[in-house]
Order: sequence, then structure tokens, then C-alpha cells
Amino acid sequence: MKFCSNCGNAVVLKVPAGDTLPRHVCEACSTIHYQNPKMIVGCIAEWEDRILLCRRAIEPRHGLWTVPAGFMENGETTAQGAARETLEEANARVEIGPLYAMYNIPHINQVYILFRARLLDLDFSAGSESLEVRLFDEADIPWEQLAFATVRNTLTHYYADRQAGEYRFHLGTIERAPAKN
Repeated sequence: MKFCSNCGNAVVLKVPAGDTLPRHVCEACSTIHYQNPKMIVGCIAEWEDRILLCRRAIEPRHGLWTVPAGFMENGETTAQGAARETLEEANARVEIGPLYAMYNIPHINQVYILFRARLLDLDFSAGSESLEVRLFDEADIPWEQLAFATVRNTLTHYYADRQAGEYRFHLGTIERAPAKN
């Protein structure tokens, strides 16, 4: 950040009084610009024993599979955001159920929040951010073609919970992958 979005003057990076972290501060209008993690919201959309996955038409991870999810918008709840993302990516209508998983991803400043959800009907199709959408049985999940560790971890927990007959809430952190030499 180089300029203040409030008044247009240059900003400086410094620790404001009463804070502990460096922030972009406008010395002209005293605005402190906080940069906080982005919230990703989505759901495991269920139909009978199958779940809905979307094959990504956008980067990152173009062509790989994921659950419908995306950035939360201002003015919406996490559940509203998950339902909106499912509609945008899969043209699918869902009834949002219980919170199922939350993953901290500190190295990219994101928090991933996933709900269980029930597909309301089978009238779905690829949205503009998806190449295709399909219902998958557990045996057909394309594990090697899943786009994100958050999705892989969530689906691993989901199927283990289903096998155990009890769905629990899952909390985790995705660490940066070690550098390859």
C-alpha cells in the first residue's frame, strides 16, 4: 500500500500508538489501514450419499476439483456467503446446515470456513468459475486432483465421520509446504 484510500496522501509503515504490529498509517488524516485475513466460506453440498464438487475454471489451481467456496462479501453472514458461493459456482441451491470445519492458513492470510449443506434439488450446472460440477460417491472422489489441502482434509474428516456415524466440528491449521530443493 502506498497511498491512503481515505485522502490519497502517502502512507508510512509504522506501529501506531497502542498497537503492536506495523500498519500502513496516513500521517495526513491519521487513518490506520488494517490488513486482516480473508474469509473463505463454502459448503459440502450433500445429495443422498454423494457430494457436489466443482472443477475450477479459474486460478489458482485451474482444472482441479473443490467444494463450492469463495471469498466472503461485506454485509453477509458466513452461511449466506456459503450459499451464495454454491449458487455462483454450481448454480445449486442449498440449505446450509451446521458448521463443519475451519482451517487457519496464516501464510496466505486466509481462514477457510465450511458448512455441511443439503442440495435442494438436482438442478445444478457449472457457473462462470467452474468448468464442470458433478455429484461424487466416496469411491469416486478425485483425491489426487483436489485443488486445496483444506478440501482434502475436510473430505477426509467428512468420510471418517460418516463411517463413525457422528459428524464433529474440525479445526486445523494448514502450514506452508516446505520448499523443494
